[in-house]
Amino acid sequence: MRCQDNGARRKEKAGRPRDPETERRILEVTLRLMQEQGFSRMSIDQVAVEAGVSKPTIYRRWLGKADLATAALTELRISEPAVQAASGIERLKGELRNFRKSLLRPNGMALVGLVLAEEHHTPELLALFRKRLVAPRRALVREALQQARQQGDIRADADIGALVAMLVGSIYARYLSGQPIPRGWVDRIVNEVTRR
Repeated sequence: MRCQDNGARRKEKAGRPRDPETERRILEVTLRLMQEQGFSRMSIDQVAVEAGVSKPTIYRRWLGKADLATAALTELRISEPAVQAASGIERLKGELRNFRKSLLRPNGMALVGLVLAEEHHTPELLALFRKRLVAPRRALVREALQQARQQGDIRADADIGALVAMLVGSIYARYLSGQPIPRGWVDRIVNEVTRR
């Protein structure tokens, strides 16, 4: 899942198939450079040199720097384990644990801050970040909550949109407060939601 999701990806041309190892290397370099230098100082030229590819190789895959940066960030989410659970509540806990783990990985929250800091200078970066990372994460949490509601584990009249914001937001809020996000945090917040 690169930029196919928003139609921005260049049309695939007939010919030799793309090497997934090349893409992986480009995305890894992009992520590292963003962590080290920030988005604005990172350049496509640097990525090309450090990944050992040409600039046209990058531009055949991504439309520009914002597209490449969000593709690299999306890879972090895609690498999370898929949640398999018959219960909506267990599925919800699994999705929130993935989110907690993603936020706590080295530079996890810093990368979110980096994207937010570019809002006025590179609005397309934040727009792509929301579309590729935020919206899919919220959709997974929403689906788990809807399943839990159908299974009778949360109130039938529960406001699913508000619950998504509360659950995801509590993890951000705990992080920003400077308090650790303990392993049991997800169970605690989900237990509060399921109380009737």
